[in-house]
Amino acid sequence: MAVPDPVDARLLALVAEVGRAAVHEIAARAGMDAREVASRLVALSATGLPLLVGVECDPNGLRAALAPPPPPPQQQHWGHPGPQPVHGTPSGPYPGASGPYPVQSGPYPVHSGPYPAHPGHTGAHPPQAFPQSTPFPVQQHPPSTPFPAQPPAPADPVLSTWGVPQSSSWARGDQQPATPTGPRTGKIGTTLETIGLEGEQLGIQLVEVVDPADFLFTAAGYRLQEGERAVVVHTELTNRGQIPFASLPDLYLVLISKDGRQISKAPVSLSSRPPHRIGVNPGETAGGHTVYVLPESTDVVAVKWSARSDDEKRSLTWSTLD
Repeated sequence: MAVPDPVDARLLALVAEVGRAAVHEIAARAGMDAREVASRLVALSATGLPLLVGVECDPNGLRAALAPPPPPPQQQHWGHPGPQPVHGTPSGPYPGASGPYPVQSGPYPVHSGPYPAHPGHTGAHPPQAFPQSTPFPVQQHPPSTPFPAQPPAPADPVLSTWGVPQSSSWARGDQQPATPTGPRTGKIGTTLETIGLEGEQLGIQLVEVVDPADFLFTAAGYRLQEGERAVVVHTELTNRGQIPFASLPDLYLVLISKDGRQISKAPVSLSSRPPHRIGVNPGETAGGHTVYVLPESTDVVAVKWSARSDDEKRSLTWSTLD
């Protein structure tokens, strides 16, 4: 069946090339968001195409994530205990009494009349005089003074981000990203240093630019249209810090034309020139090749690397002119 959407056609061509791959790998090769790629592939699989979109997981890890949290420990309360149960049965009236004492179920009875007269008195007790109460003096406290304002803590130079690899990230607003201090421009063969989105210490070398690379492109089974040419760029990324680099090294690697236009990579890979893989651990160096397809008349003057498409502070540029 025909696939009218050119983006769907490109994704299907990538899947047909590798045969079997994870969704994030297909998204990395296509330079797209992994969630959009997954949505498109699932929709295409429902149209009758011979395409199966699967999922893989760690069963024990998922069960641990779905397990309900343990109940909080019961706190022991200290203080007077509540009402205690009554043990035994009532013992009845006291011996020698003229009648049983009434059972008091509420507050003590209030005597509304005068006390009965005792021998030697002809009436009720006179009211007793109590000393007059006097109010306590109000204690004067010194006026309160406000605490001096504390200066804000210095921002952490490391920028924290959130997001799945190959998807957009959001930076925390209370922290300022670190800015590279070394040179940001060079020529082919030069290694330039920069800082990643999460504070990674990176060294990137532009090893080689093959222009034109039509023979490599056609040898891999691809075909160029009339008036097009292919360019292959070889780069190496070294993680010099302690923070893993969790993205694709050439995700935002572009060519700069003479008129200032940026040319993004093509969603293809060559068997003779292996592509980049996602992630570079601390102390490791990873290399890969990036393929571009552009008009024959376009003059390429530079190669530019960026940690993010809209971030110029960390970008590096290599001139391709002699």
